[in-house]
Order: sequence, then structure tokens, then C-alpha cells
Amino acid sequence: MTSFQRAAAYGSLGLSMALVGSYVALSKPLVAVFPVFLLAWLRFGIGALAMGRWLRKPAGEPPITPRTRLLLFLESFLGNFLFSICMLFGVSMTTAVAAGVVMSSIPAVVAVLSWLFLRERIGARSAAGIACAALGIGLFSLDKGAGAEGVDASRALLGNLLVFAAVVCEASYVVIGKRLTEGLGPKRISAIINLWGLALVTPMGLWAALSFDFSAVTAPVWVLLVFYGLAASVWTVWLWMTGLKTVPASQAGVFTVMLPISAALIGVVFMGERLTALQVLAFGIALLGLVLATLPERRKG
Repeated sequence: MTSFQRAAAYGSLGLSMALVGSYVALSKPLVAVFPVFLLAWLRFGIGALAMGRWLRKPAGEPPITPRTRLLLFLESFLGNFLFSICMLFGVSMTTAVAAGVVMSSIPAVVAVLSWLFLRERIGARSAAGIACAALGIGLFSLDKGAGAEGVDASRALLGNLLVFAAVVCEASYVVIGKRLTEGLGPKRISAIINLWGLALVTPMGLWAALSFDFSAVTAPVWVLLVFYGLAASVWTVWLWMTGLKTVPASQAGVFTVMLPISAALIGVVFMGERLTALQVLAFGIALLGLVLATLPERRKG
């Protein structure tokens, strides 16, 4: 892999996670208007309309095997459907701070799953990068304040377990995605897993739509919904799969640090939030982890 190809792959991964952080932060008005399952259904529907042409099999691409079909289903079920359910219910039971600390384990879990299922070797710099990423985002989450008032201890424990289940789902998404890119192109992967997501959420989305007043939705909210659908279902997935095609999954996992960094920057720029000195230090440590993980390992001899 040339230096340009490596830089392009890293750029795709970083931009993908930065977009995830931005649409997560900017989608708060959507959650206030649409029920969760209806919002998810509309998101996958917009993605299906945008990626209709991507479903077509390219001339040089091998036929999809039964094993690949299973992986495509698992990619959507774990990375889209189950991740969202575990995260939404988990956050509702625990504090945002605790959820942020648990989520900071994503790079480490990705590295472990990559070692177990892909047999990827984790070099010293990559391991240091993973540790810095987890430490940085953990520090950032802890500095948001306790925020534990009114949270029952037993429910908080269950909530933290559900958030960790979401972490495992996200890490599985990265690892399965790496396996899929070995035989399919990024565009086709994006289109197929989005279609699976649409199929999985359609029953609940239709049920929510029956009692929803669509006429009450304003034009700016519809525009934001279209951006959310394109960013969540099209741009981020395509960019992520493009980067994964040439980058080991354990390295790619470190780029998940861009998610909370991007979300925080959106909060500062557009929502009037402020960063403390410890949070700035935490982001610095997380970005140092990103640099360490993407530096090429020294070759012996």
C-alpha cells in the first residue's frame, strides 16, 4: 500500500466517524419530533432510495456466497439494529457519563475481536494507540460531571451492561466489515446492509407511523431528516467500508475516537457548550492514540 493509499484510507475512516459524531449531535431535534423506530425507518428508507443503483452487481465482482449473505445480515443486525436498541435503552437506565466511559472501550474491544477472528497482529504502537484512545475518551467522559441523581443502582448496572453490549455490537460491525471488504465493494456493502436494516425495522416503523401526525413536521426538520438519513445510511458506511478495505480492523477501531471529538466540537461551535482544560487534555491524549496507531511499524532487518 502506497503512502497516498494509506492516507486516503485513514482520511475515509476519520471522516466517517467525524460524520457520525456530527449527525448524532445534530439529530437531537429529530428525536424530539419523531419516535425512535419511525426515525430509524425513515433513515433506512432515505438510504434505500439514495443507494438503489449500488445494489447492482459490478461486472468483476464474484457471486455472493451463503456465508457472505450471513455476514451481511449480521453486519446490519449487529451494527445497525441491535446496536441502536442496546444503546438507547442502556443510556435511558444509566448516566451519560457512565455510558461515555463504557463506550471508550470500543478501540480495545475491536482489537481483541480482530485478534480472535481475523488473526490480526497488534503491534506495540497500535496497542499504545488503543490504550491512549480509551484513556482519553474515558477522561473526557468522567469530566462531564457525575449526573447520577435519580438513577437507581440496579438499573444503572443493567444500563451499563446494555451499553457494553452496544460496544460489542459496534466492534463486531468493524470486524465483520473487514471480512466483507475482502470480496465486495464498499458501495454494494453499504446498500445491502441498509436494505437489511430497513427490513428489520419496517414492522415497528409502520406501527409508529400509523399514529404519527406528519403534517406537524416543519420544513427545516424534513431537511435535517434528509441529511441524517444520507449521513447515517450512505456517507458514513461507504467511507468506513472504503477505509476498511486497506486498513486492519484493529487500527480502524482507533478512529472511533473521532466520534465523541466531533460531537463535542459540534456542541461548542453550534450549541454554545464549553470544553474544560481536562477535556482538552483528554482529546489530546485520544488524538495521540490515533497518531500512534496509524504510524507504520518498523520492519526488522
